[in-house]
Amino acid sequence: MSPVLHADLPRFVAFGEALTDLICTGLDSWISRCGGAPWNVARALSTLGELSAFGGAVSCDVFGQALWQESMDASLDPRFLQQVERSPLLAVVHETHPPRYFFVGDDSADLHFHPSGLPQGWRQFVRWAHFGGISLNREPLAGRLVELAESLKAQGVTISYDPNYRQGMDNRYDDTLERMSRLADVIKVSDEDLCGLFRSPTAHLGLGQLAAWNPQARLLYTRGAEGATLYKGTQEWSANALAVEVVDTVGAGDAAMAGFIYACLHEDGEEAQLRFAMAAGAAACLQAGARAPSLAEVRALAAQVQLLA
Repeated sequence: MSPVLHADLPRFVAFGEALTDLICTGLDSWISRCGGAPWNVARALSTLGELSAFGGAVSCDVFGQALWQESMDASLDPRFLQQVERSPLLAVVHETHPPRYFFVGDDSADLHFHPSGLPQGWRQFVRWAHFGGISLNREPLAGRLVELAESLKAQGVTISYDPNYRQGMDNRYDDTLERMSRLADVIKVSDEDLCGLFRSPTAHLGLGQLAAWNPQARLLYTRGAEGATLYKGTQEWSANALAVEVVDTVGAGDAAMAGFIYACLHEDGEEAQLRFAMAAGAAACLQAGARAPSLAEVRALAAQVQLLA
């Protein structure tokens, strides 16, 4: 008898870390927020209406349960989220202006994610897989994810990569950076990412190296209030940042990544795709926290994005 494959398996999956931000709000007060760059992207894609999943592992305690519940609230496919009896991965944000933080996660749940535990037949449905964040700098998970990305690429799945530079991504991360950059169809980086990853005071060195490693990739380069540029081979498109009342920029880059992926799946033309990415990033800034904007919000803002000649 043939195995039963579910028609509702997602065509988009983001792989990596889901974590808890512990944020200091006063001398003796803290709040917790669900986060993690790949998880943010998956949640944002689902909110935009794309059948999506987050492939990763979380703990079984109160922090893991919160991540599970917010994943379900966002309609992410529960078959891709694994819960294990390990400690949670935490980002302790002890200062917010400017952000200063450190990670707590020795042998934590995220490191115990195994692709072998994913639902049967999922590879036949997935069309786009996203990788990035600190998960690619945390062994043994990192090696597992790079191998997964390479195997998915070999079967024709579109791969996107957002390194999302964080403390600890030093020269030991260089091999992973190159491997993922060479295989990715879409690479998203900010000016902060490029300066940190390539240990350079300017972004130009990093942009040139990424283009040399993978001249065929679409490269989305975001510069915060300075706007963004989309590169594709020798072509480029630039846009100004939207003039919105910024409440919080947390998660804006992840929302922009999700907006770009959604537009690549549903919109024709690089200009429309750049507009959508800019609009999604701006929409995420309108409220506090890593907010996932709605499709209606993004479409309304996309019409206001100004492209540069």
